[in-house]
Amino acid sequence: MYIVQIAPECAPVAKVGGLADVVFGLSRELEIRGNEVHIILPKYDCMRYDHIWGLQVSMKDLWVPWYNGAVHCSVWFGFVHGRKCFFIEPHSQDNFFNRGHFYGFSDDVSRFAFFSKAALEFLHKDNRRPDIIHCHDWQTGLVPVLLFEQYAHGGMHWQRVCYTIHNFKHQGLTGEYALWATGLTNIAHYFNYDRLRDNFNHTAVNLMKGGIVYSNFVTTVSPAHAHEARFTDQGSGLSHTLNVHQSKFGGVLNGIDYEVWNPEIDPHIASRYNIETLDKKYENKDALRDRLWLSKDFKPIIAYVGRLDSQKGVDLIHHAIFYALRNNAQFVLLGSSPEPNINHHFWNLKRHLNDSPDCHLELGFNEELSHLIYAGADMVVMPSLFEPCGLTQMIALKYGTVPIVRAVGGLQDTVFDKDYDGRPWEARNGFVFHNADHAGLESAMHRAIALWFAYPDDFRELMIHGMQCDYSWCRPGQDYLNIYDLIRCK
Repeated sequence: MYIVQIAPECAPVAKVGGLADVVFGLSRELEIRGNEVHIILPKYDCMRYDHIWGLQVSMKDLWVPWYNGAVHCSVWFGFVHGRKCFFIEPHSQDNFFNRGHFYGFSDDVSRFAFFSKAALEFLHKDNRRPDIIHCHDWQTGLVPVLLFEQYAHGGMHWQRVCYTIHNFKHQGLTGEYALWATGLTNIAHYFNYDRLRDNFNHTAVNLMKGGIVYSNFVTTVSPAHAHEARFTDQGSGLSHTLNVHQSKFGGVLNGIDYEVWNPEIDPHIASRYNIETLDKKYENKDALRDRLWLSKDFKPIIAYVGRLDSQKGVDLIHHAIFYALRNNAQFVLLGSSPEPNINHHFWNLKRHLNDSPDCHLELGFNEELSHLIYAGADMVVMPSLFEPCGLTQMIALKYGTVPIVRAVGGLQDTVFDKDYDGRPWEARNGFVFHNADHAGLESAMHRAIALWFAYPDDFRELMIHGMQCDYSWCRPGQDYLNIYDLIRCK
């Protein structure tokens, strides 16, 4: 099967969050299973070019229709750790992808509407006819719209689209100019509640809604989050649309790439280990303490790794730090915030705790350091307000680091409480709380810390249970192939 992924991110060259890991990991799994997979990305100036091999121009002159004219583009090709990637570079005064950052600009909708149009124009002009086009999030929501309203009439009528929504919070709301720009000029046709008109803002076009309506199948990144998106406010206004299209909507749990996240082969940790050599994990604990200047006392290390934004429960993260310190534990945080007020808050907190021998806040992101934190910490905490899938808890489990999570989204699909889950003991792998408040968080942290001190053998068994979990791309890879086969037959 020939599959093309159209996405705004792909690890490690263009990574903001978990979307990038999914595009890379799923593509790799599909290739292992014998499929031909190409990835189409914008050619950002801020990409990690040191992770691209053999970068060369694939198509020198691609003219992409835009408003009443066309934008001249070059398309580059290169290998990203074995993945075959095409990068679209527009030569335009709009300077779409030479901004020093991936997102965060007032014209983001125009930038990615253009990318969606350019990706399809490239496939069309280069005579590439994939069986499946798999696109991701609001940035590519126009891809299925353009495919079926325009390119299907120009020889691309057999292509089928799978559309994956990683985060319902950002939907690409815009005015009708995005339609004019991409040639969808029958405005009344698209400004219909059955197509792209936003469910609540009658003057806005919703690109994510367009992706849902026009795709052959829609997924989100865990079964629990698929249910939340349809029946709670976590659909962010798209619940009605998802219910209308429920026959083609489902949740597929993300996987993680065990070629990257695996303590047996990890080049970024101090000592490699597995279940049979688990004591070597504590050499990583010592190395982490050495690197972050923490005292080497008989205490557990609790960690938080990830973005610091409202989704992640920043008030609860703040509370977790001080609860750990009051209860004879150490705390390590690695993360940054795109929101200035949250960023300011944690910088003040870092200054306040700077001299503590039991706490270190690393504000920014360091991929290599994150590996050592997963290997050296005893527990990770994830008090998310919503979490479509979450990769942190799955990585932690592989490293024998016990997760403490709130029962939401993919967290409740992957972490099963040591005391209260109905599964057999050997299937339980962490601590879970339900209410997004201090009392709920403290209840889970108290049980985890108490077990570490009082019943170390039980805690070690819990670590082993987590390491035995299989959250690789093997199962979700097959799930996506099943979806592709389903929509190819339609």
